[in-house]
Amino acid sequence: MLVTTTPSVEGRRITAYHGIVSGEAVLGANFVRDWFASIRDIVGGRSGSYEKVLRGARDEALRDMQEEALRLGANAIVGVDIDYGAVGAKESMMMVTATGTAVTIS
Repeated sequence: MLVTTTPSVEGRRITAYHGIVSGEAVLGANFVRDWFASIRDIVGGRSGSYEKVLRGARDEALRDMQEEALRLGANAIVGVDIDYGAVGAKESMMMVTATGTAVTIS
């Protein structure tokens, strides 16, 4: 399935619109990861553990969105937007959402 952030696909024609599709992933952060991230905040550098979790959540949200588009009979998703946020008590959980328009292209 073709997934793109653009509103169209160059050289291809959208022949049907199936509606908005979305995927969500909400993941809890754990104490060990938080502790290591706080050390990174002090000494600087990237937090590989959080990056890995966010990458996995993004992939899961995109996969869920694609599965929904397939159920609707689409072969592509255009106009994809990915958002990240924190939810829950004390914003202790990470959320990734992916939304787009399911279409059929020829």
